[in-house]
Amino acid sequence: MVIKTRKTKSEILTDIIIHGIQEKKGKNIVSLNLTKIPNAVCNFFIICHGTSKTQVESIADSVIYEVKKESGANPWHKEGFINAEWILIDYADVVIHIFQENTRVFYRLENLWADAEIQKFKNDE
Repeated sequence: MVIKTRKTKSEILTDIIIHGIQEKKGKNIVSLNLTKIPNAVCNFFIICHGTSKTQVESIADSVIYEVKKESGANPWHKEGFINAEWILIDYADVVIHIFQENTRVFYRLENLWADAEIQKFKNDE
């Protein structure tokens, strides 16, 4: 007997976002599943980094483009595009954090959610 599980809207959105990040060679892509954490601010955090301001902006633009193309959704909120040290894109249930490498190391956002289920994605290098 084969048991099929349906993906939630948040999981589908996460897949689209990961694809958008991979299209622009985002580094060290991590998904934090917060669904089992009481009072979490969203269902998933997606975290990655780029090697330059230009790449961070490009990753963010790719995520917004891919989500719009595949689901028609626009972000609820986005910020950080001016200096592109840390760009945040908020789709309510899924929040994306795109860092420059030094900023990511400094804030260590992954470590703040130690209870979360962590999934790492390979870079296509």
